[in-house]
Amino acid sequence: MIVDGSSSQLLLKRRRLAIPDPMEAEPAKVKLAEIKEKFGREIRVFETSASSSTENAAPDTDDFYEFTAEDYHRLLSTKKEEKYLKTKKLREAEEAARRSRITKTVIRVRFPDNHTLEATFHPSEKIESLIVLLEKVVAKPELPFYIYTAPPKKQIKDLSQDFYSAGFLPGAIVYFSYDTQKVSNEDIAAAEMGPFLQEYVMALKGLERDIEIVEPVQSAPEPVEPAPPPVVQERKPADKKPVKPKWLKM
Repeated sequence: MIVDGSSSQLLLKRRRLAIPDPMEAEPAKVKLAEIKEKFGREIRVFETSASSSTENAAPDTDDFYEFTAEDYHRLLSTKKEEKYLKTKKLREAEEAARRSRITKTVIRVRFPDNHTLEATFHPSEKIESLIVLLEKVVAKPELPFYIYTAPPKKQIKDLSQDFYSAGFLPGAIVYFSYDTQKVSNEDIAAAEMGPFLQEYVMALKGLERDIEIVEPVQSAPEPVEPAPPPVVQERKPADKKPVKPKWLKM
């Protein structure tokens, strides 16, 4: 394929535009570091389009999760085998080893305005620590709210449970909602107009993208042919003059 000069210049321009300025990435690193120091954990904010959220969502009907009799008997037989094959002490040791290998869980909280707050926690932390974080970052912390999983929609009520016991590993997606039973319709309507997060938290949106700097494209070095090994000339043995034995008399 032949590429003219104008096409190659256009390709170089596109590459230059794809490489962010390192000086612009530095303030983003500082901002994320400040947030991590303030809350004691890594926090990100990004936006998910409504169409992609709808396409990726699982069916919100209980019929999709129907538990048949065959599933029950298969699960029961599996539990019986585990019960007889493994002692209690062995199961506890395996559970402790499994917990020790997991050091981080990533929790994403999705808001009605399609914004997502992502935060890292230790698996041994309680779900209550997530609620405490939300009270610090939501725009209206004075309004009662709750979090839930879906589908099917299930409110998380036991906040004393840790993330490991709740099965939120290596991460989980939960949803944010104001408690309509404890908040008036006027306050709910005003709150749902958004934004749901405070302004300084919303400023984190897109910072991760600014930090990711594309490495410049480098041409591969030309292969270097190895030098041929030196030719070693074989030495011929010197001609030896025949020696007449002493016992031979001519």
